[in-house]
Amino acid sequence: MLMPKRVKFRRVQRGRLKGAAHKGTTVTYGQYGLVALEPAWITSNQIEAARIAMTRYIKRGGNVWIKIFPDKPITEKPAETRMGSGKGSPEYWVAVVKPGRVMFEMDGVSEEDAKEAMRLASHKLPIKCKFVKKEEVEEG
Repeated sequence: MLMPKRVKFRRVQRGRLKGAAHKGTTVTYGQYGLVALEPAWITSNQIEAARIAMTRYIKRGGNVWIKIFPDKPITEKPAETRMGSGKGSPEYWVAVVKPGRVMFEMDGVSEEDAKEAMRLASHKLPIKCKFVKKEEVEEG
């Protein structure tokens, strides 16, 4: 699973999920991409599940790029703990994804195979996604 090797500051505030993505909105490495249509926190487990679904379908033919990285720690307090006594300890890591962000890219396979692999991957994610080709994103 993806997570930072080391972090300088451990506990991060929750933040807001308003607005659209400003960076990472174009397909750069591959020919096809999977774009987020809703804002969400995508956990490292969900990213890994989507990656496995894609690579299993294309049977190690072609390349897959993951363009999001879970660098935000999410804390949880232990069960049946009283209020107070500080912030909980980090439990898992998430990537903050906003609408328009290209999350995965693929190359080296046919368009039908890429579309089906991305569809399988999108079922592993908690948001609506759309399949795009390189030309489509640069025009619009």
